[in-house]
Amino acid sequence: MKSFFLQVKEVIKETSDTVSLSFWHPINEQIKYKAGQFITISVPTQDGKKVKRSYSMSSSPASDTAVIVTVKRVANGIVSNYLNDHVNAGDFLEIIEPMGTFHFETEENPNRNIILIGAGSGITPLISIAKTALKTEADTQVKLIYGNRNEESIIFKKAIEELEGQYAGRFIVQHILSQPSSTWVGEKGRINQANTTLWFKEVGVDFKKDHFYMCGPEEMMDQVKLIFDLYDVPKDHVNYERFNAPMIDEPTEAGEELKKQTITVKYDGETHTFDVLPHQTVLEAALELDIDLPYSCQAGMCTACLGKCVEGKIRMDEEEGLTDKEIAQGYVLTCVSHPMTEGVVIEID
Repeated sequence: MKSFFLQVKEVIKETSDTVSLSFWHPINEQIKYKAGQFITISVPTQDGKKVKRSYSMSSSPASDTAVIVTVKRVANGIVSNYLNDHVNAGDFLEIIEPMGTFHFETEENPNRNIILIGAGSGITPLISIAKTALKTEADTQVKLIYGNRNEESIIFKKAIEELEGQYAGRFIVQHILSQPSSTWVGEKGRINQANTTLWFKEVGVDFKKDHFYMCGPEEMMDQVKLIFDLYDVPKDHVNYERFNAPMIDEPTEAGEELKKQTITVKYDGETHTFDVLPHQTVLEAALELDIDLPYSCQAGMCTACLGKCVEGKIRMDEEEGLTDKEIAQGYVLTCVSHPMTEGVVIEID
């Protein structure tokens, strides 16, 4: 993974708890990325350590000159609070190059529908995909359903309205708010199976041909996946992104529970033996001990923390980042992995 320092070009206040940071490209170099991908930002902590978090780019490689990430404040979030409170134009931030399998591929001379489903900060990669598809595919329609709490929490509200005007008839948007003001005349509630199915029918979704991109809370995505199962939407037409992998508290099999385990990780010519507590992933336990293992997204999607479990048994909170073949061969992602037996040994190339 390539890392470099980028200078902040502008800090844009999107909502009361969300900022967009635009970056100058490096001298004599252009940051290349695909719509929907993320970069990882590393910030220093008071104790001299570095903390990394991954943020999807809200800019479009087809229509924006700057690389832009949009960061929503998370309660007690070290990096999100730092980026919201302390970063100014002219500052330099350490960045790890763009990556991620959730991205949009432009086609030549297409005539298709791109369906976007998002809630909250899940709009970040979706706005990048929307801008890219509208700019590069003249006959493509983009249809977005976007859920938020209230009018003030709608990220990119002005930008979405401008895109609706610029691409009238090609960019169709449905907002839905769970706690709107008394003057709100739009849809109310949360994105769920019922209202999304109705919206799909209203905007003329073709479940066999259209491509779907979804990013948001697990509950929302689980509801929409029920629609995809009901209408037999081809699996290769459905793309979704998680910002944070869920922590599984219940055992996956009878008798299996998370316990404190001592494991061994071999990386970069060194062998590390340490304890992993029930509430920790392998990566979290290592970082707590200043063991510098590779990682990026911390959500089980980018595979930067890929290792192979050669002894013992590992359980992962999230397996979407790996193929069935990789899982069968013993590969694991340390950012979402928990040791289930004694004597776990993980080798990282």
